[in-house]
Amino acid sequence: MIYIDPNILEKVNTWLTPTFDKDTQAKIKEMIARDPDGLEDSFYKSLAFGTGGMRGVMGVGDNRINKYTLGKNTQGISNYLKTQFPSDTLKVAIAYDCRHNSKELAQVVADVFSANGIEVYLFTDLRPTPELSFAVKHLDCHCGIVLTASHNPPEYNGYKVYWQDGGQLVPPQDGAIINIINALDYSEINFNGDASLITGIDQEIDDAFAAASLKNGCKVKDNSLRENLKVVFTSLHGTSITMIPRVLKDAGYTNVSIVKEQEAPDGDFPTVVSPNPEEPEALSMAIALANKEGADIVIGIDPDCDRLGIAVRDADGHMTIINGNQAMAIKTYFLLAQLKEQNALNPKHFIASTIVSTPMIKKIAEKFGVIYKEGLTGFKWIAKMVEDFPELDLVGGGEESFGYMVGDFVRDKDAVTATLLACEIAAIEKENGNTLLDYFNNIQEEFGYYQEQLLSIVKKGKKGAEEIAQILKQLRENPFTEINGSKVIRIEDYLTSEAKDTVKNTVDKIEVPKSNVLIYYTEDGSKIAARPSGTEPKIKFYLSVTTDKKNDATLVLDNKIKGIKKQLNLN
Repeated sequence: MIYIDPNILEKVNTWLTPTFDKDTQAKIKEMIARDPDGLEDSFYKSLAFGTGGMRGVMGVGDNRINKYTLGKNTQGISNYLKTQFPSDTLKVAIAYDCRHNSKELAQVVADVFSANGIEVYLFTDLRPTPELSFAVKHLDCHCGIVLTASHNPPEYNGYKVYWQDGGQLVPPQDGAIINIINALDYSEINFNGDASLITGIDQEIDDAFAAASLKNGCKVKDNSLRENLKVVFTSLHGTSITMIPRVLKDAGYTNVSIVKEQEAPDGDFPTVVSPNPEEPEALSMAIALANKEGADIVIGIDPDCDRLGIAVRDADGHMTIINGNQAMAIKTYFLLAQLKEQNALNPKHFIASTIVSTPMIKKIAEKFGVIYKEGLTGFKWIAKMVEDFPELDLVGGGEESFGYMVGDFVRDKDAVTATLLACEIAAIEKENGNTLLDYFNNIQEEFGYYQEQLLSIVKKGKKGAEEIAQILKQLRENPFTEINGSKVIRIEDYLTSEAKDTVKNTVDKIEVPKSNVLIYYTEDGSKIAARPSGTEPKIKFYLSVTTDKKNDATLVLDNKIKGIKKQLNLN
């Protein structure tokens, strides 16, 4: 006899009632008979909002993405909107990416909103996530939804929620909505959509978004520089194909080659191991095309078009990938340098980054005399800064995971405008006989040599979640006193909101929202952050080191990685 945990069985039995369709019930019965482990993973918890919204494997159950979990979310948001805007005609915008079932799930979400008397603006085909953020503000919507799982594997999908400002949900709205959702029964979802309240949107928003991207991203005065830059672009089978080629063409880039094998949107992502531009393998086909055509720069975008991968030529002519921290430093320095050159810098300008990103950004902001603000991981916190400090002007914001936004016309990472900006800088540098890599090396000569790397440990399923929790518990209860020979001098625990100076033995309060993040600072200037991913079954270690010499930084970083693996028994 197959044993099923009573708590899980109670949830399973709920899904075997007439509230759920026959196909769903049949799949559950099949799992009971043949896949008890899969049944446990599907029901042992309910999907929750993380740093990037709700994301998970598609399938049946509370811990899966399906019409019922998304329908419940949408019903809860509908109820919340009515309490917050009782006298308004409520409006929402909905977009979706290339994932399997995204279009169908987007229609389900539209039906639930409209069934609740809410006007819906629905993109009729796949569109970039930053365009949804833009559309929320452009159409004066009360909130927005995008169906996407970003760069996760093909079996994933997700549900991001945006508020009136175009930024993702943050406290207190997220907690209030989650409480309403959790209190709902699946039988309370109204799936009976009202087609008269659903309006298809496409070209009007495309045109407005493209115009805004060009306005914020174009920095080159001489169009011949753009014509001279050879660009290779890959959409990695995602949504960026609908917007980036257009924006580059409109800007004046006439020498753009697209990786044809990766041009068509495809939720299976058949030509890559992972559609994540953070992974070097994802850019391999584009780099091969760049070498064949003698291109200057490679641009690779993740499926929902918010992360940007870049490769340029090094001193020996080989294509080299620029990581997220390096790209963020290049763009930030360039934007501030241009403002300074135009005598346009003012005390109200600020730069934004995150607690796990390179410390170099703070140094750059200080050099130009602008305000530096740092938030938790996720662009929703950068968007919140814009709302919390309306008297300030955001120049640019970024994080280590290949995300950047230029200005605040979009309130999320925006690979469309970031691509245009990267090409603008590359075009200027090519005219001067340099590349983006040369530009970054000049920045390092000014601020020191920084090396960063992300160490991700994958732990899938219920057991994996428990192992991740145990690693973080160990790091808190038995903190490192040294890491690979360098003494730990400061520990920041964002879950307890305490920062401990281990030299002075003093404790300060951290003035940001609580989050399950630990950061260690060592005597040699290294920074090591640990956090569980909010969207994937991983624990992530963000490592940053700095030295006066470039080669030394690489050696120090390698040793730190070895030290952490050894101290956590991860070898």
